[in-house]
Amino acid sequence: MKCKYEINDNYNVNFKYKYLKKVIKRTLKHEKVKNSYFSIIFVDNAEIQRINKEYRGIDKITDVISFAFEDNHDLVYNDIRVLGDIYICIPRMLEQAESYGHSVKRELSFLVVHGLLHLLGYDHMKKEDEEVMFNLQEMILDEENIKR
Repeated sequence: MKCKYEINDNYNVNFKYKYLKKVIKRTLKHEKVKNSYFSIIFVDNAEIQRINKEYRGIDKITDVISFAFEDNHDLVYNDIRVLGDIYICIPRMLEQAESYGHSVKRELSFLVVHGLLHLLGYDHMKKEDEEVMFNLQEMILDEENIKR
């Protein structure tokens, strides 16, 4: 299974996040995704608010935004699925980790899994869809022993 991802650390985080590789692999394996590519971009409050306003019409800071390339067409280049981009707001992630009493590892892992599941077509607009997506997120994190 060849799944490539790129983390663009525009925010210059001052913590380690190599553990995300296992979380990403677990998520992709669970969803039977092979030969794929996507990006994770770390941003600050101003950038996530700008993106949220421009693309969603919501003028506020959020924790994660995903842009799934497969929403419109199946993008496959040289047998590689191009899934999309995940933007994670590092200041918001740090605030949430503290307010929820989570470790940074747990909160960042949650946001990566959440964003990746969005790229793979999951959503939480309806209550039943939310239940499916959030249960799957918890299962993946539990399997990686990343607890609340």
